[in-house]
Amino acid sequence: MSTAQATDVLEDMPAFSIDLSVVVPAHNEEQRLGPTLAAITAYLRANESRFGTWEVVVVDDGSTDGTRDLVIAVGVGDDRVRLVAGDRNRGKGHALRLGVLATSGRRVLVTDADLAAPIEELEVLDKALAEGYAAAIGSRAVPGAVIERPQSRTRRLLGRAGNVLIRRTAVPGVRDTQCGFKLYDGDRAREAFAASRLHGWGIDVEILRHFRRSEWPVTEVPVRWAHQPGSKVLPLDYVRTAGELALLRARSVRPADVLAVVVFLLMAVGLYAGRWVDPDHRYLPDSMQDQNQWEWFFAVTAHNVAHLRNPLFTTLQGFPDGVNLMANTVMFGLTVPLTPLTLLVGPAVALALVMTLGLAATAAAWYRLIVRRVVRHRGAAFTGAALAAFAPPMVSHAAAHPNFVVLFVIPLMIERVLRLCTGARVVRDGVVLGLMATYQIFLGEEPLLLASLGMGLFAGAYAVARRDVAKAAWRPLLKGLAVAAAVSLPLVALPLYWQFFGPQSYRNVFHGRFTGNSPLSLLAFAKDSLVAGDEDTATALALNTTEQNAFYGWPLVALAFAIVVRLWEHALVKALGFTAFAAAFLSLGPRFRFPLSHTTAPGPWALFAHLPLFESVIEGRVAMICAPALGLLLAVAIERLARTPHPGNQFLGLTAVAAALIPIVPAPLPAVERAPVPAFITDGAWKSYVHGDETLVPVPLPDSGNAEALHWQTAAHFAFTLPGGYFNGPWGTERIGIYGAKPRFTSAMLRDISFTGVKPTIGDNWRAQARADFAYWQAGVLVLPPQEYQDPLRQTVDKLVGRPGKWVGGVWVWDLHGLHG
Repeated sequence: MSTAQATDVLEDMPAFSIDLSVVVPAHNEEQRLGPTLAAITAYLRANESRFGTWEVVVVDDGSTDGTRDLVIAVGVGDDRVRLVAGDRNRGKGHALRLGVLATSGRRVLVTDADLAAPIEELEVLDKALAEGYAAAIGSRAVPGAVIERPQSRTRRLLGRAGNVLIRRTAVPGVRDTQCGFKLYDGDRAREAFAASRLHGWGIDVEILRHFRRSEWPVTEVPVRWAHQPGSKVLPLDYVRTAGELALLRARSVRPADVLAVVVFLLMAVGLYAGRWVDPDHRYLPDSMQDQNQWEWFFAVTAHNVAHLRNPLFTTLQGFPDGVNLMANTVMFGLTVPLTPLTLLVGPAVALALVMTLGLAATAAAWYRLIVRRVVRHRGAAFTGAALAAFAPPMVSHAAAHPNFVVLFVIPLMIERVLRLCTGARVVRDGVVLGLMATYQIFLGEEPLLLASLGMGLFAGAYAVARRDVAKAAWRPLLKGLAVAAAVSLPLVALPLYWQFFGPQSYRNVFHGRFTGNSPLSLLAFAKDSLVAGDEDTATALALNTTEQNAFYGWPLVALAFAIVVRLWEHALVKALGFTAFAAAFLSLGPRFRFPLSHTTAPGPWALFAHLPLFESVIEGRVAMICAPALGLLLAVAIERLARTPHPGNQFLGLTAVAAALIPIVPAPLPAVERAPVPAFITDGAWKSYVHGDETLVPVPLPDSGNAEALHWQTAAHFAFTLPGGYFNGPWGTERIGIYGAKPRFTSAMLRDISFTGVKPTIGDNWRAQARADFAYWQAGVLVLPPQEYQDPLRQTVDKLVGRPGKWVGGVWVWDLHGLHG
C-alpha cells in the first residue's frame, strides 16, 4: 500500500468515536471464523461497562471460500461487525494494515481468526495499557504463560528458529513477536501501520520496530494459548519471512549512519595512505621496529596454523629458548582467522588491512554506542566517535600497535554492560558479554584492562550522582558479570595458563622509572596533528613516537572543562568529566616530574603499580581512556547546541568545538621506502650455509632496536631460524619481562658496537665466549648487512671467527662450519 492509499483509508474511517477496535485478518477462514466472531462479540457485549463502545473489523485477504459472505451475514445482525475486502490475497501483513487503518478505536486489538489466545485474555492486555504502555503483546514465551495445547514438534522447532532470527535481526528484547494477539494504543497503531510496507508476517516486527524507534513503551504479557488445527502457516513461509526481515533491516539503516561509516573508512584510509601506495615495500618510520614485529606475528601465526603447529609457542626466533606467543600481543582473534588472507597476500598487506579496517570499525562501534545510548543527533554522534577513535593518542598507536587500534569490541562490551544494568535479560546478556570478553582477550589484554578501569571510574562516579539507578542496577549487574566470568574463564583458562606459566613466560614487564605522562603532555599537541603538530615538544614529552598517550591540546581540555561546568546538573556529564579527569591524573604515573624542573613527587598510579596485571601497564596509556570520555562529552554538548533556539549561542558553541578539534586533526602517517631484503636471502644463497637445525645469525642479533631480520625471515617463509629477536620474554631468576632474548656476551657486545661504533679489544677470552655463544645458538652462518657502523662490526667479527667474511648477495657472510675443528 502506498502512502497515498494509506491516507485515503484514514480519510474514509468512520467519524464516530470508538473505544475498542478489534481487527481480524482472514484468508479462507469460513470454517473457523464463525465461532471466533461469536466468541468476540459475546464477550464484548458482556463487558461493555469495561471496554466501552467497540467494533470488529474483519479483513478478507482475497478468500476464495465463503469467508466474505459469512462476515456480511454477521454484520447484518450487528452493524458493529464490518468487512474490509482486499482485491486479492497479498498476505497477513497487508490485511492487518488495511484493517488497522480502517479502525477509529482508542485502542486496537489484533487477533488471529483461530482465536488461539482466548478473547478473555484481552483483560490482561488492557490492564497493561492502563499502566502506561503503548502496546501489549500477548506472549507465549514469558513466565506465567499457559500453553494449553502445544503445536507439533516440527512446527515448534520451526517457530523457535524463526523467533530466534526475528529477535536477533529485528526486535531484541521481545521474546514472542509473532503471537497474533496484541493490543495497541489506537493512534500510535494507525501511525505505525500507515508507515509499514511489508505484506507478510514480518509486519509484526516492522510495527514493533516503529514503536521502538518512536520510544513508545512495549510490554509482553503472559496469556493462555492453545494451538488450533488448520493452521495456514507452511514451512516455506518461514523462508519468506526471513527474506522480509532482511529487507526490513536493510530499509531501517539510515543514510546518515551509512555515511558516517563511509567517512570513518575514508579517514582511516587517508591516515594510512602513504603505506597503501605499496604495502609490501612501504614502512611507517614512526613505528620504529614495531611494523617488522607485527608482520612477523601475523606471518608466524599463519605458518603455525597452516603446518598444524602449536600457535602459542615457536622457536623460529629467540632460538633455542623460543617465544611464548600468548605472552606477546599476537592478536590471535585476528591472526588465526585471517591465516588464509595472510598466506595469500602476505603479512604486510594483511597488517595494513587490519589496521585500516580496524580503526574504521572502532569508530563505527563508538558511533553505534553513542547513537543508541547517549545522543540521537547523528552529527553529534559522528563527532564524538571520531574523537574517540582518531584522538592524538590513538593516532600515535596507529603507527605501530594494532592492539590499540582494533578496539571495536570495547564499545560493544560497554553497551552489553548497560543492558545488564536494566535486569531484563541478565543471563543471556551475561553470556554474550563473556564471549565478547573472551574475544577481546585474544585481541589485546591491556586494552581490556584499561577499558575495565575506565568503566569502573565511570560506574563509580555515576553511582554517586544517581544512587537510585545504582541501587536498582547493582544486583543484575553483578549477576551478569558472574555469568560472563563463568562463560569466559573456561574458554581462556588454557591460553592464560600458558601465558603465565608456560615456557618463556614472565611475571611482569619493566618499562622504566618514568613512563607516566608529563602534565604538560595533556595540554600539548602531538607530532602528527595536521595543524598544530609540534614534533620537538612531543618528542621531549613522550617516551617515543608510538607512546604519545595524551596530547589532547589545551583548547580541547578547556572546552571539556566548560562543558562539564555548563552541564553539571546532568549525571552523565558528571560521570564522564570525572572519568576523563581521573584517567588523566592516574596517567601521571607512580612518580612524576614537575614541569620545567627535576623535582619529582609520588604519583597516583602508585596505588596500582604493584597490583597483578597493572604492574605491566605503561601507565601513560591510561590517558587513552580520556579519548572516548571526551568524545561522549562532545556529543552531548553538540546535541544540546543543535537544540538551542538561539542562533548566536549555537554559532559560538560550534565555533568553540571547531577551535578545539581542528588543531588535533591527524595528518597522514609518514611512510618511506622499505629497506630491501638482501639478495643473499631472496636468492636463497643462505641455504648453502645453514644445514639441518642450524640458525642464521644476523649481526647484530635482532632486538627491539633493529628487527629487520624478522622481515628477512618472513620473506623467506620461515625457512630458517633466528636467535635473538623482538618479543617479550623472561630474564633473571625473578623472570622479569624484557624486550628480546636473554642477552649473551657476544650479542651484547655486537649490539653495543652497532650503537657506538667502538670496537672492543678481542682476546682469547672473547673468542672462546663467542664460540660458546655460536654453539648455543647452533649458528651455521653470521650475516652482516650494510649499516652505519658496518666496518667496526665486520672487523670485530673477523677477529671473533678467526677469518675474514665474504661479500655474498649484498651482505658480509661468515661460514661457521669447521670453526671448532
